[in-house]
Amino acid sequence: MAGQSFQLYDTTLRDGMQQEGLVLSVEDKLAVARCLDTLGVGFIEGGWPGAVPKDTEFFRRAATELHLDNAVLVAFGATRKPETSAATDPQVRALVAAGTPVVTLVAKSHPRHVELALRTTLAENLAAIGNTVRHLVLAGRRVFLDAEHFFDGHRANRDYALEVVRTAAEAGAETVVLCDTNGGSLPDEVGAVVTDTLQSTGVPLGIHCHDDSGCAVANTMAAVASGARHVQGTVHGYGERCGNANLLTLAANLILKRGVPALPPSRLGDLAAVGRAIAEITGRSPAAGAPYVGRSAFTHKAGLHASALRVNSELYQHVDPHDVGNAMRTLVSDMGGRSSVLLKARELGYDVASAGDAVARLATKVKELEHRGYSFESADASFELLLRAELSTDRTVPSVDVLSWYVGTEAGGAGRTRSSASVSLRVNGMPFEGDGAGAGPVDALERAVHQALDPCFPRLRQLRLADYQVRLPAGGSGGRVTARVLASFTDGPARLNTVGVDGDTGSAFFQALMDAVRYLLTPVDGLNPEARAAGHESAATAH
Repeated sequence: MAGQSFQLYDTTLRDGMQQEGLVLSVEDKLAVARCLDTLGVGFIEGGWPGAVPKDTEFFRRAATELHLDNAVLVAFGATRKPETSAATDPQVRALVAAGTPVVTLVAKSHPRHVELALRTTLAENLAAIGNTVRHLVLAGRRVFLDAEHFFDGHRANRDYALEVVRTAAEAGAETVVLCDTNGGSLPDEVGAVVTDTLQSTGVPLGIHCHDDSGCAVANTMAAVASGARHVQGTVHGYGERCGNANLLTLAANLILKRGVPALPPSRLGDLAAVGRAIAEITGRSPAAGAPYVGRSAFTHKAGLHASALRVNSELYQHVDPHDVGNAMRTLVSDMGGRSSVLLKARELGYDVASAGDAVARLATKVKELEHRGYSFESADASFELLLRAELSTDRTVPSVDVLSWYVGTEAGGAGRTRSSASVSLRVNGMPFEGDGAGAGPVDALERAVHQALDPCFPRLRQLRLADYQVRLPAGGSGGRVTARVLASFTDGPARLNTVGVDGDTGSAFFQALMDAVRYLLTPVDGLNPEARAAGHESAATAH
């Protein structure tokens, strides 16, 4: 991968770490590097040895602990200090000591930055570039040069910016990466500068863009269209200020839109999974609407879209979501209608081809319930219960009724509180009662339900609350303030998402809890079991 004509270069572990609040341990960085290697990126920039102690430790451990199958590890650093020698500069020596096959150097290409930031002359900056690149090449390293502030520098002094490129290449740098460091350029400007630089120097060029104008990905694609064959970015666009070009978006765009082999064959299908894995490590999930890998990237809500998607899934999707390891989802809401209900039912694995009347009734019911404050976008299990009720022809379906319930909280010592709950339920006419105590009302109610039902219904024993959110939707029936509780439960490896609405938050949660219970106890009617299993697994993964 690293030696091919097109190079995909990840700088998540160095430039991405400059994002506010993003801190990774050495263990975390090693884990991210393994994920990137699995995806098949060509180069992984691990950090700045000699300048950042954690990065120095990363490269020391990587030498024995990081076994890469696809990527080449890269150490990052700066050219030697003015008026010194690369052979004696401590940070240049740390780059050699890192032991990586490739070193990326950052160098100034804007005269104002040379004079104000480096406090040296333009000639001395060129000498530092040439001296450092030659020293590293003689030490057996492949060298890339990041020409910092290149696009601003090209506008300010084109001749000097081009001379930086020539100097690096003549000293042995195999690629010079043009950096839009301030992120303020636009695609037409980037394309023109790349074309001019390539034609004027003949040097192999790369591109490194920041997203301050919201154009990092577009600018990168413009650079590739103009001849750049080395692309740098970060996973999920991590980076300081507004972030860097999103490497995942770039990989998909390059492969699917331009036919550029940015990843090894078949690896594009791992894109979403690798994105999720790295987000778990960093604790920074991508936006739901992130291109290609976001949870909502192929999610449809409006009825007009749903109607078209019933005919052909390509009508409102620019690529097949499976190509990038994602999946299409349909949201059921009052913006949709019969088509949304049909698509969602099929997504969940139900055969509704001959259930036109039931689908129409359910569409009407969903609109009515959403008017009362319900939301089924993130409550597939609650929606599925409504669907089962409309489709069922089995009059012996178990009924799960709530006779009464109570929850109370009392203060304890040191400001602590303790909640207790009791429930009285009826399943198929038989009474069940349970009590529970917990750290709060929600915990106490869940424990009471388990005590009441688990002995006779082992199916419920794995059901556990994973998370819940309380919303106060505007409006509601009769203008009354209502609480909407969206609850997520685990059932072994699967997830069930339910919703409850009431003027009281505790009652709304109890509704959501009982929906999860009913979901597990109610048999499925008119459903292909294999299809439903696949649909449930897909829904669980999406959530």
